[in-house]
Amino acid sequence: MKLQDLDIIVTAPPAPGWGGRYWILVKLTTDTGITGWGECYAASVGPEAMTHVIRDVFERYFQDENPENVERMFRKTYSSGFTQRPDLTVMGAFSGLEIACWDILGKDRDRPVWVLIGGLMNARIRAYSYLYPLPHHDMASFWVSPEAAAESARDLVDRGYTAVKFDPAGPYTMRGGHMPAMSDISMSVAFCKAIRDEVGDKADLLFGTHGQFSTPGAIRLGQAIEPYLPLWFEEPVPPDNIAEFEKVANAVRIPVATGERMTTRAEFAAALRAGVRILQPALGRSGGIWETRKIAAVAETFNAEMAPHLYAGPVEWAANIHLAAAIPNLLLLETIETPFHNDLIKGSIKIESGFVPAPTAPGLGIDIDESLARANPYQGRNLHLEMRDEPCDYQHGNAFQGGAPAK
Repeated sequence: MKLQDLDIIVTAPPAPGWGGRYWILVKLTTDTGITGWGECYAASVGPEAMTHVIRDVFERYFQDENPENVERMFRKTYSSGFTQRPDLTVMGAFSGLEIACWDILGKDRDRPVWVLIGGLMNARIRAYSYLYPLPHHDMASFWVSPEAAAESARDLVDRGYTAVKFDPAGPYTMRGGHMPAMSDISMSVAFCKAIRDEVGDKADLLFGTHGQFSTPGAIRLGQAIEPYLPLWFEEPVPPDNIAEFEKVANAVRIPVATGERMTTRAEFAAALRAGVRILQPALGRSGGIWETRKIAAVAETFNAEMAPHLYAGPVEWAANIHLAAAIPNLLLLETIETPFHNDLIKGSIKIESGFVPAPTAPGLGIDIDESLARANPYQGRNLHLEMRDEPCDYQHGNAFQGGAPAK
């Protein structure tokens, strides 16, 4: 069996765009006629340029190769151009192609992917969701309303979720780490209090940031929200200086989490050495299923846990689920529930009362609606997500609007 053909679909979720402006889906076909789907979570360049990167990686390292040879294809891609180091864009391309190989292998053997990477550890996978506006909420004011966030948290708990994520701490900006405004700290405390008061001990609070703070700023913020016992303090400082995570981890009594912008075990191992104990790989970027299985094994030796990240489409979600089903040190799995996420895989994987059952169908266990994906092409020039240019506003306050780019 050899990999023969590649097709790339850049599809755009409708407004409000939960999951980013677009998702890059890849479809591989073997010379035996088996198709496999993957998703590339790479956003450093525009989608048109990224399709050329994906095709280049495929033609150099995947085409005419047996899809079983995942390790060989990884080593060749990782070493591409005499680099042999983490490369966000190239490894993003590789990750989606690698996920598609596992989909093919599972279908060829008529077994779910989790069977092929160690077997079943978790038949029911504990999930969490970001706090999104409910139908009666005003979109603009939701992001600065602790009361509305508490309502959204209550809705999730009523549906069976046992963990909720929110990030009221101001803008993420291309200017790097900044000191939070006092209003950002006060807003963060208010959100934590309102949500904790609403859900009590029925759900963990997951405090999200986006690497936007200086190290002293992250420590000030983290210490302010400590009384509400968040389960994690997510990416408190920029991911390009892992040593600073250690300073935050030593100063704040909340577990530090990170990983959505990291790739390969080289970067995740450095985070573990810096005291991070919750890893959040996005499998469409981190190196695919096999490399992230290795990351989970490394994390075990540090007594650390895995919480696969999702701000993309349902193909990456499916890959996350199979990893989560097979590893012993799973903490949580991120989910996004929208009609478009569900319809794109024809409802083939469901969330049941806040948990995801391990899929039983072959491969990734998803049935792709290819016509729906093609009927919603992305036609803009923006990136999947973009940093803002404006600095933190210390006079009038800030509002991070949930990463929702679609108008």
